[in-house]
Amino acid sequence: PREEVAYVTCTYRSTCIEQPDFLATVDLNPRSPHYGQVIHRLPMPNLKDELHCAGWAPACGCFESGAAAKRTKLVLPCLISSRIYVVDVGSQCRAPRICKMIEPVDVFWKCNKGYLAVTHPLPNGDILIANMGDPAGNGKGGFVVLDGETFELKGNWENECEVPPTGYDFWYQARHNVLVSSAGVVPKVAGRGFNPDDLKKGIFGRRLNVWNLSCRSLTQCFDLGEDSLPQNVRFLHNPDAAEGYVACVLSGAVGAQPRLCVPVQRDNWAVEEVIRVPPKDVSGWIMPKMPAFIADLLISPDDRFLYISNWLHGDIRQYELSRSCKPRLVGQPGGRCRHEPPLSPRREGSVMLQIDVDTDKGGLCVNKNFLVDFGKEPCGPCLAHEIRFPGGDAKS
Repeated sequence: PREEVAYVTCTYRSTCIEQPDFLATVDLNPRSPHYGQVIHRLPMPNLKDELHCAGWAPACGCFESGAAAKRTKLVLPCLISSRIYVVDVGSQCRAPRICKMIEPVDVFWKCNKGYLAVTHPLPNGDILIANMGDPAGNGKGGFVVLDGETFELKGNWENECEVPPTGYDFWYQARHNVLVSSAGVVPKVAGRGFNPDDLKKGIFGRRLNVWNLSCRSLTQCFDLGEDSLPQNVRFLHNPDAAEGYVACVLSGAVGAQPRLCVPVQRDNWAVEEVIRVPPKDVSGWIMPKMPAFIADLLISPDDRFLYISNWLHGDIRQYELSRSCKPRLVGQPGGRCRHEPPLSPRREGSVMLQIDVDTDKGGLCVNKNFLVDFGKEPCGPCLAHEIRFPGGDAKS
């Protein structure tokens, strides 16, 4: 059924506004008098958390746990404070409430991890959260685990193995016993802003990591180059598929990531570049050419289309996927002028748009009847980040 509401993580960090982050509930029903408006705000009880990504607690995707299809709990790890919030969206879907909070000191002491990023439920019903660093802000990849029923912090996920130097995103295919994680940045130096010289200093991660899902151990690593920063990882939704994609943030490349070469080499994965977005000539920026910056990557639930958010260039791209050839560009709304530098959203806040999709032939079009302006929030402009639908979405 059509989505009635959406949950959006919103942060005030780096806006000079001393307000707690919040989870916004947005009305998506075109027949509602509040269509396209924030109808509820759930403020966090602390300042400077930086709500970033959000993930569901165990639901229909956890085939081993027997969890029901209904999604009732949203897990909100904090990128900067390393705090974890669990939000109940099942009791009142239009007015969520916090039902559990794990303090940073518990994450620090029990796991020696911090700077929490992406979360997904595991096949057994536990909740896996990728991290970017240690408590001091040094680069350190890996994962922490929450109990899927009590939401208690269980500890680290990886099985006493070498952890990657950085981490950020991950995805898995249980039927192939594989989990793939991407790189992040070194937290304590990333906050000072982007410096091209840092590409040669190891501040930006460049590894793609392949894990044995059941043994929780690293089996393969791919170094994708100093200008890569592999970040968003997505497998095809078909649970039998042994193919996925990783978006390299700074190079503008999308690799057709983990693809089985031949069936007899079940544990031998390979990476192949299938898309490259060329840089743009600009003036008044820190470099003469502005690279593509793929801030997010999605695959449609039917595995027909791949979408990328090309943040610095200001456009969204839709590619048609095919097993016989490389992805084909079929939609591209937006895009800044040739010499225009990127605009900073930190003073004006951000907006939420709706892109209508031609699901037959491909094609994207901005819906002019929908716009949520987070620059007009009661406490001042905020930065909205990730969107989740109660019924599930392409990231679930």
